[in-house]
Amino acid sequence: MSGLADRFLARLLASLQAASPQLDDRLIWVIVASGVVVLSPLWRWVRPVVTVIHELGHAAVGAACGRRFRGFIVSPDMSGHAITSGRARGPGMVLTVAAGYPMPGLVGAVLIWAAVAGRADLVLLASMVALMVALVKSRSLFTVLTVTILLAVSVALWWRGDATWNAAAVCSVGVVVLLGAWRHLIAVAGTRDPRQDTGTLARLTRLPAALWTLLFAVALAGCSWWAGSVMLAAWW
Repeated sequence: MSGLADRFLARLLASLQAASPQLDDRLIWVIVASGVVVLSPLWRWVRPVVTVIHELGHAAVGAACGRRFRGFIVSPDMSGHAITSGRARGPGMVLTVAAGYPMPGLVGAVLIWAAVAGRADLVLLASMVALMVALVKSRSLFTVLTVTILLAVSVALWWRGDATWNAAAVCSVGVVVLLGAWRHLIAVAGTRDPRQDTGTLARLTRLPAALWTLLFAVALAGCSWWAGSVMLAAWW
């Protein structure tokens, strides 16, 4: 038992240090494989990752704005809902609702940067902590199952401790999440459904939903530019 504790402590300390990965040409394969996943029927199996990040984005920004995060739900149809309490209007509510669609793009770009910078283990460790909190806040059986699978994968990768493969895995998830963020936004672009985030923001701010869609697209474009610059710099 003490040997396991010592190994855990060693992995924990190692995670706090940068470990230079040897990605090289693997970046091309990561991008190609991730693109195939997002554009193929495999998307339905990985889409919950983007939905979880979307909903936790609402929750994190809401908590930062003084709202209380009570829980979240991911449904089998891949829709989701974060439950926060606080003022029904005001800047805090606007920021909370607006955080959903840009958050997967930002997280995807950060994952790509961290993988290239040799911080994949640290990202996996942070993901484990975030997913444990998310598991406690899950409010449906499907949500619990989704978060548990993501947590198990994160733990397995982190415990294995292979710098290059962990970097490749984190980079791949980053690309999938970033591309998935675009796919999510395109799916709701032009919608008149008042239940969508853009419709809610239109009611809260009196700005048209189309303008909010455009602002989300600009945010995702910035994340994509950053992620692309990081990968090009690493490859060349």
